[in-house]
Amino acid sequence: MSGRLLLVPDGLAGERIDIAAARMLGLSRSRIAGLIDHGLVSLDGRTVTKASQPVGPGAVLEVDLDERPSGVQVVPREVEGIGIVHDDADLVVVDKPAGVAAHPSLGWEGPSVVEHLAAAGFGISTSGAAERQGIVQRLDVGTSGLMVVAKSEHAYSVLKQAFRDREVDKTYLAVAQGHLESAAGTIDAPIGRHPSGEWKMAIIDGGRGSVTHYETLEVFRGATMLQLGLETGRTHQIRVHLSAIRHPLVGDLTYGADPVQADRLGLQRQWLHATRLSFRHPGTGEQVTYDSEPPTDLTTAVDLLRDR
Repeated sequence: MSGRLLLVPDGLAGERIDIAAARMLGLSRSRIAGLIDHGLVSLDGRTVTKASQPVGPGAVLEVDLDERPSGVQVVPREVEGIGIVHDDADLVVVDKPAGVAAHPSLGWEGPSVVEHLAAAGFGISTSGAAERQGIVQRLDVGTSGLMVVAKSEHAYSVLKQAFRDREVDKTYLAVAQGHLESAAGTIDAPIGRHPSGEWKMAIIDGGRGSVTHYETLEVFRGATMLQLGLETGRTHQIRVHLSAIRHPLVGDLTYGADPVQADRLGLQRQWLHATRLSFRHPGTGEQVTYDSEPPTDLTTAVDLLRDR
């Protein structure tokens, strides 16, 4: 992490880290909380995971502001292929295609979910940075499937906390290279920024705790279809964890997938789909579940694997 280095003064000793950092940097607590959510705050060299963590006098606080760029504009534009699975006064559940970002960001010129919702007339929560308003979770550009976006301020607060407290069930379908040693298991390894790649992540000492559960659904020649559940929601979590056990996602060239196999299956991205979201509705309090089937590029690849 590279960013602002701060020495905690005696006057802020014992304060929550979000309060201390906000006062020292002149930022809002919500901005600091967002940075903590994205693993961009460390205390004495260790990544901070809770905004409520207290700080001690003389502690070294490091805050990376690079991933919260200012000046990013939301330009309303409809995006072909985005599906609306559910819509009510509190939230909208989106079925995102690959090639679409969750929100605009510096350096990304492609379409985003936020821009589509703006163009389609959806009013969303104003909480969060301007370009991320309403966003309580994100999917990689190359990952398809379900996302929930908050429309009311109450829903934003409740859903953000639910994700932090690991109360949202997130289920993914994936196809990994090779055959895993165990039909089911858990990968528990901390994730942080890759030391040699700005946009890559890796398993590193001092990274944020990350837990992925997997179960084999179908075995092919040279590949395995998995169902995965996430306790945490770190950037590239499934991709990093499967790559670390030497079974990268098919098509995921960034994390070591075989380009020959990807080409043979016609894949232009990783085989990964967010197939189910289940959580307590922030308005009604009822448990709700939403499902999505993998798109054509992924099902075609599986058909080819089965034919082999």
